[in-house]
Amino acid sequence: MAANQETRGEVTDTGLHGDKIVADLTAFQHNVLTVLTGLTEPHGLRIKHELEDYYDSDVNHGRLYPNLDDLVSDGLIRKGEIDKRTNSYDITEKGRRALLTRRDWEETYFNSDN
Repeated sequence: MAANQETRGEVTDTGLHGDKIVADLTAFQHNVLTVLTGLTEPHGLRIKHELEDYYDSDVNHGRLYPNLDDLVSDGLIRKGEIDKRTNSYDITEKGRRALLTRRDWEETYFNSDN
């Protein structure tokens, strides 16, 4: 199977997951997944602050929360409830595999002799 063919179901060695190709995730969504790998029970504001540190600018709620919802819908993160006003987010195994697939793809270029 060619690396650019789409399959249904799970991350494969071709870099695909579910109905969405890993490459279709935005840079912002990749950064959200990356932040989630390093935090224990992160909540929206914690994720927002981590991303603001990285971007060195404000991250709008209208940008963050729809992306979190999309990542939940794609099965890349799980949403839980800390209290009535605060949700927690956790990266899933599928999300970790998506990040690793992306990293493997990037390393082919970093390690290239071209």
